[in-house]
Amino acid sequence: MSQPLGVHSLVWTGETSVDALREAIGRTRSAGFGLLELNLSAPSDLDVAGIAETFAMAPVAPGASLALRADHDVSSTDLATVRRGEELLLAALDVLHAVGGTLLCGVLYSALGKYTRAATPAGRANAVAVVRQLAQAAAERGMRLALEVVNRYESNLFNTCADALRFIDEVGEDNVSVHLDTYHMNIEEDDMSAPVLLAGDRLGYVHVGESHRGYLGSGTIDFPTFFRALDSIGYDRVITFESFSSAVVNASLSGTLAVWRNLWTDSDDLARHAVTFIRGQLTAAGSHNA
Repeated sequence: MSQPLGVHSLVWTGETSVDALREAIGRTRSAGFGLLELNLSAPSDLDVAGIAETFAMAPVAPGASLALRADHDVSSTDLATVRRGEELLLAALDVLHAVGGTLLCGVLYSALGKYTRAATPAGRANAVAVVRQLAQAAAERGMRLALEVVNRYESNLFNTCADALRFIDEVGEDNVSVHLDTYHMNIEEDDMSAPVLLAGDRLGYVHVGESHRGYLGSGTIDFPTFFRALDSIGYDRVITFESFSSAVVNASLSGTLAVWRNLWTDSDDLARHAVTFIRGQLTAAGSHNA
């Protein structure tokens, strides 16, 4: 099994300027990754032409994710809020297309944050309708979506792979897949294998992160079981490393992501370790399943 490996841009920087991304691309390549996942939560703030030119000259592919804020929550029952979210999602899709990316992932269906009550049927229907329209717009551009399954403190719409797949069935578009993240799986799923096997060829993207968001292998996540499951389904799409530190991410993002303590300060060492760890897990999983 030989997947391309990606890394989230927040491993390197909380800035979105062309100069910051150019440096991040260089460090991404040096660490051994082939894809840099951009944060498109504020697509209007980006120098799209400059970013596109930078990626065009780099041996690193662009990817992108985003998480909606409460005032852009497409699972809201307030139609003005839903429209703002829909417009932001379509803008992010256009940015990713312009810089050469083909997969938009993340929390595209609700706000990222703790809700105080369960999702309403009307709110769920709004989210389904917006994601369906986004998927159709993506298909016209030859692009795909992957809906990230996050934990109960970050969305009330779904928190497990099984529930995400049911939501995707409601959307009803072939270019929508599930996005699993080991950090969230470790909180919500019964184990690290069954969700992968359940998703099968509908698994479109993977985030690998430790239970405390630090160095891989230093927390409680059962990575061997997870990677054996990936090998069992023949997963050959991108595996992206994700980790956050307020030593790198700006204060606003640190608050959004609840980064209250830092488990690392050296981005380059963290990233090189992640590449070695992931490659080792892939090799071990292949040997185990052979």
